[in-house]
Amino acid sequence: MKTFETTLDNSQRTKCEVWTRAMGYCRPVSNFNKGKKSEFYERKYFTEEKAISSMQALSCDCCEAQVA
Repeated sequence: MKTFETTLDNSQRTKCEVWTRAMGYCRPVSNFNKGKKSEFYERKYFTEEKAISSMQALSCDCCEAQVA
């Protein structure tokens, strides 16, 4: 399999606009005010694998039946 590397000048690049769901509808992050942008970049994303491993590490009696 061949791989290709391409180097672009800044003049050839296109700005990528990031959208997210906020307050029940989707809108671009570039339109957020300073406070909302800060909240967006501080978000922590949920992953099911991490949640399950965290629950198993606790090994409490209340969660064992649900995790197994």
